[in-house]
Amino acid sequence: GATLTHHLNAMETQGLLTRRRDPENRRVHQVALTELGEALFEKLRLAAVDFDKRLRAGIPEDRLAEFAEVLAMLRRNAEAPQS
Repeated sequence: GATLTHHLNAMETQGLLTRRRDPENRRVHQVALTELGEALFEKLRLAAVDFDKRLRAGIPEDRLAEFAEVLAMLRRNAEAPQS
């Protein structure tokens, strides 16, 4: 939609990606990261991995698994039809 196009336009202006029309289907845009986009993606990926490690620091795996189970139950409850 319009929001995605807005973000793609901004990223293209910043030199983070390129767009081109698919030669076999002119309605389709092919989007690819530039070298700058790849470098920024890797930087953000490493920051996310570091943040995840800090969040989980000192928490045993069994407690994390239990937490994930409780979150899944909460999600099922939230998505269940109301009676």
